[in-house]
Amino acid sequence: MTQNHDTSYKLLFSAPEMVRDLIMGFIPDDWLHSLDYNTLEKVSGSYVTDDLRHRADDVVWRVKVGEDWIYLYILIEFQSTIDPYMAVRIMTYVGLLYQDLIRHKAQLPDRKLPPVLPIVLYNGDHKWTAASDIAELIPKVPGLVAKYLPKLEYLLIDESQYTEASLANLKNLMAAVIRFEHAESEINLIQLIELLNNWLDDNLELKRTFAIWIRAVLLRNSKNKLVLPKIQDLKELKMTLAERFDQWAHQHQQRGVEMGIQKGMEKGEALILQRQLARRFGVLPSEILETIAAASASQIEIWCDRVLDAQSLGEVFTDD
Repeated sequence: MTQNHDTSYKLLFSAPEMVRDLIMGFIPDDWLHSLDYNTLEKVSGSYVTDDLRHRADDVVWRVKVGEDWIYLYILIEFQSTIDPYMAVRIMTYVGLLYQDLIRHKAQLPDRKLPPVLPIVLYNGDHKWTAASDIAELIPKVPGLVAKYLPKLEYLLIDESQYTEASLANLKNLMAAVIRFEHAESEINLIQLIELLNNWLDDNLELKRTFAIWIRAVLLRNSKNKLVLPKIQDLKELKMTLAERFDQWAHQHQQRGVEMGIQKGMEKGEALILQRQLARRFGVLPSEILETIAAASASQIEIWCDRVLDAQSLGEVFTDD
């Protein structure tokens, strides 16, 4: 994703409710669904490697597993473009996460490491085509070497694979995000904002987060042509957008009226020219009528001026 989009998604997924709804609504796994997502904790995704280089994941959370407080770590990467080497990046990020846990003595008993679920959330326009397992990027070899080739797979969630019909009846924040990203009209956007405002009636902080994210998405999609104040309230955002959309509709209608008037004036001038030519030179050939029909208003004006003095059709339409 672009830097701005990446930042807005990081903000959105700083809310545990988003992580919960992503898993519960879009990862079909009974064991994952059985976990207590009230125990979600956000952890640092920023690391300094052993050679002092800084690296960062997009978002890392952990959730309690069982009564012994063993954690499952959930690593989420956001993509709006296809990275053919995404599997390499994921392997690196998982390795850095484990390295950081070891450094901070956060291993499991017996020096074991906690499980990590790497997720790539993709919202690009084209179908995801990159390898989901690093093993797919390495040629197969026989013998001993095959045993030591790396294997690490990430879970892909491709937003383009979900339809509006499949998401419309889900009371799920991730479903709302996908619907918003692929909304087909201004009316759909307004309806989704109202829906979110109702869902989050008792969660003011998440309302604020969604308002900031929606504003960022709208600005990005309009290539910053849309002017929106820094709104942090869904209700206010809905009202502001409704006003903007009304203004656009009025401007579009006004441009249509103006274009219609202009076309009408040009058509009237063309008919006047045809009548003048017919009175002076008789029935007009079809090629002359076609030339007049395709001409601009300024060109018709020039020909009208020539009609009075021209001795033939050729003199009216000369290029001189």
